[in-house]
Amino acid sequence: MDAFPNVEDDNDLEEFLGHIEDDAFVYAPRIRLVDRDNPLDWYTDEEFFVRYRFQKVTVTDVLLPMLRPDNADLRGVPVPRFLQLLAVLRFYATGSFQIVAGDFHELAQSTMSRIIKVISIEFAGKLPEVVKIPQSNEELATARNLFYRVAHFPGVVGCVDCTHIPITSPGGELAEVYRNRKGYFSLNVQVVVGPRLEILDIVCRWPGSTHDARIFHNSRLRLRFDRDEVSGLLLGDSGYPQLRYLYTPVRNPATPAERRYNASHIATRSAVERAFGIWKRRFPCLSMKLRTATQTSAKIILACAVLHNVAISQREPVPENIHLEDPHADVPIPAVQNRNLRATAERRAFINRHFARHQ
Repeated sequence: MDAFPNVEDDNDLEEFLGHIEDDAFVYAPRIRLVDRDNPLDWYTDEEFFVRYRFQKVTVTDVLLPMLRPDNADLRGVPVPRFLQLLAVLRFYATGSFQIVAGDFHELAQSTMSRIIKVISIEFAGKLPEVVKIPQSNEELATARNLFYRVAHFPGVVGCVDCTHIPITSPGGELAEVYRNRKGYFSLNVQVVVGPRLEILDIVCRWPGSTHDARIFHNSRLRLRFDRDEVSGLLLGDSGYPQLRYLYTPVRNPATPAERRYNASHIATRSAVERAFGIWKRRFPCLSMKLRTATQTSAKIILACAVLHNVAISQREPVPENIHLEDPHADVPIPAVQNRNLRATAERRAFINRHFARHQ
């Protein structure tokens, strides 16, 4: 107590301090401790987006609430749910080996493998809520109007195409059916894209050797259009059959109207090709070989479809082009002979009605 004159006990100290002016104290700023285990603290917004493909607020306020707070399959894993999510997003955003993504968050490869599987299954389970074709008349009208603005092709509600996602050989007697025409193993994934480049429908269960037309023929999508549950047209390339609701290009166009139709068709249908490009740029794991079990690979693809739509709804920036080669680009798709004479006649009447004169 020698530092304080005339202070012999606690009461004297309290009285002494009461006579000291406030400005005699030097207030030190509060020190904020940074948690080095939390990327939200030690990455800037730009650095965080580059590594995880989403902004911080989207991860905390949108993606994390989509997951269950805990999971029985991961009860032995001492990793917070938030860091599990970030580890999986890191894997999606790099497509690297699981051990590399795990090392980034100090996780063992076996733990990383379990987390990728469980989180992907949970996101894939949100497919009915996030990936869906417009239902109401207002939504369908909006889609038709937005597509019409592109190149004056009337009535379009979606563009359909398939893309190959490389996978490791599934092994077994049926492994070769997964080898596509370019010679590598893949899943042939059918996607319907909307005017905002969002995914409206996805089918992810067919091996790489399956033709696009067969996937469509056996899809629930075709059944819904056959039953007139959806009002509008789909646009597909020459790998699909011409149907009353699925319009394909005219082979060897002979008239100005047919050439205008083809030009409008190509410009409008380019939405699906641009969507594939953005989807794979946002999640490069789709362009690199998925080294997981085939069923898990399918769940990863579906999870990335859900996350793609979330990114569009939250107006997430499109990642810069990292110059990844799309292995699907050079896979030839044999054209389908249009044997549906009635549908071909309907297309001819459609062309004469809408493209006989320059729009």
